[in-house]
Amino acid sequence: MSPTSEIVTAALRLTPTAPEHFDEAYVARSQDCPWPKAYGGDLVAQASAAVMRSAGDDRTLHSLHSYFMRPVEVGAEIRYEVERLRDGRSYSTRHVRGYSGGKLAYLAMASFHAGEQGGEYAATAPEGLPDPDALPTSAAYLDATEPGTEAGGTMTKESKDYWSSGRGFDMRHVPGPVYLKVDGAPVPHQAIWVRPFDPLRPVEGLTSRARDLAALAYVCDYTILEPILRVLDLPWARPGLTTASLDHAMWFHRPATMDDWLLYAQEAEAAQNGRGLGLGRFFDREGRHLATVAQEGVIRAS
Repeated sequence: MSPTSEIVTAALRLTPTAPEHFDEAYVARSQDCPWPKAYGGDLVAQASAAVMRSAGDDRTLHSLHSYFMRPVEVGAEIRYEVERLRDGRSYSTRHVRGYSGGKLAYLAMASFHAGEQGGEYAATAPEGLPDPDALPTSAAYLDATEPGTEAGGTMTKESKDYWSSGRGFDMRHVPGPVYLKVDGAPVPHQAIWVRPFDPLRPVEGLTSRARDLAALAYVCDYTILEPILRVLDLPWARPGLTTASLDHAMWFHRPATMDDWLLYAQEAEAAQNGRGLGLGRFFDREGRHLATVAQEGVIRAS
């Protein structure tokens, strides 16, 4: 099967349902992945889509602050309940909770802004990086290594396929991936070019701008802990490695169009007590700063 971005838009398809706790509710499903529990980006992106559907078209989501309370089973239904906390002239505030199996799994606060004139400043994109077309794909990088071999570590056929083409996005690392080994020096920073494998499909209930914003929230979670793994010399396929998202914050500065390569520049800020904090910034090909991400996660290596 050819690589496709369908997994992304499938995750963003929400079905309205009668609310049980707050003002409005939606259900969605976590997408397939080869791990015991669902991908955390499913929840962030679905919550983003839910709160955006609750706000008017005159304002846009500018920040989302999330906590992951419990893991979600792969393929499980998740129910998102949205509370309309405030609608002002310039700002709106929403609270969203995600329930799975009758238990609270995820919660977040979101803020919307109607937009206004003001001064402007933006972080600058890293310079001197290779063009994405000059870098190997994840599939090309993994092609020579077979699961079950010493070089493959804990990689299975399923995880190899997932890393290669199953995540909806083409991702190309600078200096190199951390799938099987830390490719390059164990430094506390890296950059990744990301682009959907093919054009994102329409998503009912979302404008193309809102869909692209939710897709950005979806892809950001895949690699935000990787600069911590890199500096600690811990590849994903290292036996005994355990990771999990704890909390997540994202700020949206400028509209993001998910039809070309975006640069995701990442840094490790801290690692201690089995936790690590990663920071990331998204830039477009012209160097415009689009969004900022911060996430703390569990990093355990037995």
